[in-house]
Amino acid sequence: MVLNLRVMAPNRIVWNSEVQELILSTNSGQIGILPNHAPLLTALDMGVLKIHTNGQWSAMAPMGGFAMVDNNRVTILVNEAEKASEIDPDEARKSFQMAQAELVEAEGKRRIIEANLRFRRAKARLEASTTV
Repeated sequence: MVLNLRVMAPNRIVWNSEVQELILSTNSGQIGILPNHAPLLTALDMGVLKIHTNGQWSAMAPMGGFAMVDNNRVTILVNEAEKASEIDPDEARKSFQMAQAELVEAEGKRRIIEANLRFRRAKARLEASTTV
């Protein structure tokens, strides 16, 4: 048995193929999805989406969104997503370090919220680029 995975962003289809297993980063933690999973609708957090297909793991960094699982179909709608293969690990590491420094130096509610968002995005990209 397999799952039909489709990951869609507003400007493109990021992934569309059959997979054996998924690990999603949701707002309440990570969950694994296998064939015949119970129907599910969940919000996604910025994090790493791990995809097992053809005996190999792949990763991507979705920037929030929603996932729906039903009848061995997984549809993921994201604001934005990057496959690990599209992310330069050195650039991701530099962005993460810069975002970390910005977060430490941020003052005022608005700047702290913006810095935290940049930090979480940079962290997700770095994790995806170094996963697998």
